[in-house]
Amino acid sequence: MSLEVHCLSFRQPYATLVLNGVKTIESRWRPLLSEMQNSTLAVHIAWKSWEGEDWRLILTERLGMTSKQTEELLESGERFGRSVIAGLVDVGETWCCPDNVPCEEMKKLETAACLTELNLKYLTRLSNPRWLNEPMYARGHKDVWTVNIPIRLLPSASSVSEGTLGHAFTGDL
Repeated sequence: MSLEVHCLSFRQPYATLVLNGVKTIESRWRPLLSEMQNSTLAVHIAWKSWEGEDWRLILTERLGMTSKQTEELLESGERFGRSVIAGLVDVGETWCCPDNVPCEEMKKLETAACLTELNLKYLTRLSNPRWLNEPMYARGHKDVWTVNIPIRLLPSASSVSEGTLGHAFTGDL
């Protein structure tokens, strides 16, 4: 049996930050995840890394992580490698970040997104991150696509049901 679920690629370190609950807001230039509210999204770790370093400054300066803690977090996210589906996250509301957000509120949003310059981007709340029991190799795609994850890979297979994840099981192995 397997679970059919939507999937989205995240570059490292953002996949790690999402699956470890550090990044709780995803930002995109269009409302890619808006129709997925109240459902579960599979997190695919892309082959390429993110090119900017905003995330590192947010971890150290705003969240107070040491260099050692940051490196340990990054290493934990590489345990499954790249080009794999590594976990699941629940999708919340999506909204467009206005360009007139007060400074303190913007800092909170940037910290939750692990990224700066969020004005006019679409922000989506992410919650309940969980790593799969083992990676599922898959080639990434642009935008959202659908995957079938074998039940044995789900973090808590005995408690997963159609009602808890909001998706249908299929007979695939």
